[in-house]
Amino acid sequence: MKKFVYDFHEGTAEMKSLLGGKGANLAEMTRIGLPVPSGFTVTTEACNQYYEEGAKLWDGLREETLQHLAALEERMGKKLGAIEHPLLVSVRSGSAISMPGMMDTILNLGLNDVSVEGLAKATSNPRFAYDSYRRFIQMFGDVVLEIPKYKFDAILDNKKDEKNVEEDTALTAEDLKDIIDKYKAMVKRECRIEFPQDVKDQLFMAIEAVFKSWNNPRANVYRKLNDIPHSLGTAVNIQSMVFGNMGETSGTGVAFTRDPSTGEKKLFGEFLMNAQGEDVVAGIRTPKPIVELQNTMPKAYEKFLEVANLLEEHYTDMQDIEFTIENEELYILQTRNGKRTALAAVNIAVDMVKEGRLTKEEAILRIDPLQIEQLLHPAFDEKELAKGKIITKGLPASSGAATGKIYFTPEDVVNANSRGERAILVRAETSPEDIEGMVAAQGILTARGGMTSHAAVVARGMGKCCIAGAGELKIQEAKKIFMVGETVYQEGQYISLDGNEGTVYEGEIATKESQLTDNFLELMTWADAIRKLKIRTNADTPRDTKQAIEFGAEGIGLCRTEHMFFEESRIFVMRRMILARTEEERRKALNELLPMQREDFIEIFKTMGNRPVTVRLLDPPLHEFLPHEEEDIQELAQKMQVSATQLQGVVNDLKEMNPMLGHRGCRLAVTYPEIYEMQVRAIIEAAVLVKEKEGIDVVPEIMIPLVGELKELQYNKEIVVKTAKEVLSEKEIPLQYLIGTMIEIPRAAITADEIATEAEFFSFGTNDLTQMTFGYSRDDAGKFIKEYKEKNILEKDPFQRIDRRGVGKLMEIASKLGKETRPNIKLGICGEHGGDPDSIEFCHILGLDYVSCSPYRVPVARLAAAQASIRHSN
Repeated sequence: MKKFVYDFHEGTAEMKSLLGGKGANLAEMTRIGLPVPSGFTVTTEACNQYYEEGAKLWDGLREETLQHLAALEERMGKKLGAIEHPLLVSVRSGSAISMPGMMDTILNLGLNDVSVEGLAKATSNPRFAYDSYRRFIQMFGDVVLEIPKYKFDAILDNKKDEKNVEEDTALTAEDLKDIIDKYKAMVKRECRIEFPQDVKDQLFMAIEAVFKSWNNPRANVYRKLNDIPHSLGTAVNIQSMVFGNMGETSGTGVAFTRDPSTGEKKLFGEFLMNAQGEDVVAGIRTPKPIVELQNTMPKAYEKFLEVANLLEEHYTDMQDIEFTIENEELYILQTRNGKRTALAAVNIAVDMVKEGRLTKEEAILRIDPLQIEQLLHPAFDEKELAKGKIITKGLPASSGAATGKIYFTPEDVVNANSRGERAILVRAETSPEDIEGMVAAQGILTARGGMTSHAAVVARGMGKCCIAGAGELKIQEAKKIFMVGETVYQEGQYISLDGNEGTVYEGEIATKESQLTDNFLELMTWADAIRKLKIRTNADTPRDTKQAIEFGAEGIGLCRTEHMFFEESRIFVMRRMILARTEEERRKALNELLPMQREDFIEIFKTMGNRPVTVRLLDPPLHEFLPHEEEDIQELAQKMQVSATQLQGVVNDLKEMNPMLGHRGCRLAVTYPEIYEMQVRAIIEAAVLVKEKEGIDVVPEIMIPLVGELKELQYNKEIVVKTAKEVLSEKEIPLQYLIGTMIEIPRAAITADEIATEAEFFSFGTNDLTQMTFGYSRDDAGKFIKEYKEKNILEKDPFQRIDRRGVGKLMEIASKLGKETRPNIKLGICGEHGGDPDSIEFCHILGLDYVSCSPYRVPVARLAAAQASIRHSN
């Protein structure tokens, strides 16, 4: 019979996919002899089976769970729900991949009207017993019975106001009894049932709630954002309770073995005395820095230090550790690899290589390539920052800089973002329900909570700037304002957050480019030594080209010449060329465009030096260069001294039913060969001039787009060769150049052996190849792809990640056929997929020569290519 439940002493760290990350780590810590409260884990397979059973707990699982509960009761010498020595347990979720705060937790399970009296008697501490019961009803009510948490908070806050106290720790046992009565009355009112008194019912209801939480909206959003498969399921960890809320000799905390914002090697975290773990994470009370535990409870601090070092050594990674101290005795409740900023990830990886704990290959594999991009984005300009007016200060929970308008709810932030506004989410404290607003926000500001609060942990994982625990903020969400002292700040006003210092400023503050650290540069050097793929960039201007080189680009894989025509000084000439009715008129306009294009290429070639540059000849349909609104057409007609009717007629003539499959790319040059003649002349003349004046031996790669038939390529290649010969005979300077094509039409992929007789290189244009393979319009697919992903028709948006089974198969066929015809053919990719780590890995597997991506994705691609080399080294 299949085993669905494991005691902690039965598992190991390697069983993560079955026991979840939390369960596997609890088992591993038990195995190596750390002070872990006993318990057992219901597996991820049980979660998947639960859904197969129609979202019901089946009898076999109930029986197996009760067997393990009986064994736990025997080990602990306590019994769930008993009057004498009652056993209490926590019920926590834990998937194979860490999802902090995304699923649900219940503490103090096993309490009821009878066992609470037993707990009071056993501990000689009635206040502690009733506080634990109060917390349990609230958590169970929220997580299992789905009563909104704020309804419980309102009862608690009213009692504190009535007693004129700030902290819940100041409430007496009698106060807590009154709160419990009110909580139970509310449960009856909201759910029309009495609060469950049968402790086994409580346990099974809690297990079921954790399984259900795997599919709650915030968990689904988190998985999509972090590319976590929906099929993994969550485990459920049932663990005997230890109590941090038994008085001033008890406490709870969360700590990292290194600073998760910077990576600095020092203990970093917080604790609260007389509290339970949820108090620290939820930010209900502002906790104290972990170093202060040294003064409060020196023995427990020393023990924790020892355990923290042991765990980091054991897992060879920064650990995020949850602990509880019960009557001065330390217990470890969880360890996991800590979430960290991109800066910390790089620093920790490089430092651990220098410490001899990791190899360079292991360090490279530790870092999420997409996270690297966060390091490349701007920070505040220091001079502008010095002029800024400070509103308040909080804790620097996640580094970076953010400017945006104030919004108080996640929904308002999402709406503002969809309008193109930059928004800052301002909350008393965040909760997992706020995830979509946090994703859409530029930065996050909370009045409560510490460095390990929900806001802090989630923001760090996303690379979002976050300031937490800004206690001077008085937020009035209903009025859409916050106050600091007497000053009022309203929704829609700009503020700026400095996440490095924890300072909040009025208004917008200018930013400057980020500084790349020595550790980052060293890591990139290791990656470059390992990777096989070359990394190029998609760049159309000298500015983008220069930026890409600074980030390590080894060439240009796509220079889109059409982007050079959209500048105001050029678009007028381009439009004259399009409106020309004769070849002579067209050539006249093209002669005006020639020096402009040539100058662009000269600057790009000079910036690139001897690195390869692939220039794509004009690709989009001509109607894209013309206005379409009546007012704009009339204005252009006046400038061009033609009638608006005549201009409207040309616009109508060029309009196409399906322009992306219409008169564009190489088809344009079949109709108007003079367009490509001008462009080739500009490219070759620029290369000759740079060779003459700068001594740079440029080898331009001239790329003919949208070829689907060999004869199309032959026709266009003839234009290129003839024009290049003319220029070179005029200049009398030898120059090597290559002619190739984009593989972006499925027919080109499956006839690549023919195409390769004429093409010296292929560049996969995966944007159009995806569009034509799926039959999805790239411009319209956004309307339905989200739904396709939600309904599991598509796992990923194929415009963001190469579809290996379809589009990838075409790429594989084209690569194989191309090499059969021309063994030394150069193969690359220049679609948006060139910056996606999964797609880069696929390009490595196919044996492409290079990937090309936007300048800010170049370091991402360098790291992803190195990871692909390491993973596929055999």
